[in-house]
Amino acid sequence: MSDLDPLIHPPARLRLMTMLSAVSEAEFATLRDRLDVSDSVLSKHIATLVGAGYVKSRKGVRVGRRTTWVALTPPGSRALARHVAALRELIADVDAPRQTTPADG
Repeated sequence: MSDLDPLIHPPARLRLMTMLSAVSEAEFATLRDRLDVSDSVLSKHIATLVGAGYVKSRKGVRVGRRTTWVALTPPGSRALARHVAALRELIADVDAPRQTTPADG
């Protein structure tokens, strides 16, 4: 289980990372709405992932309003891939046929 990344594992962060893996970057408000979290909760998750080097953010203007754009970094993409592979291993263990022993009867 060493490949499960505790920074990615919380459900909101895992969803955030997977959403970012599908786009070049996403607007803060879109991420907030899709994750159904408050601005402060999303800001904390982004700050944690920025601190780890997994995502980057930039300020910009869209339709005359200031906004924040968030993107997955190459190290973040690799970390997500390792985490997903570890989750797949766990799932494979659950889906594997159960071996019986003489003690099982």
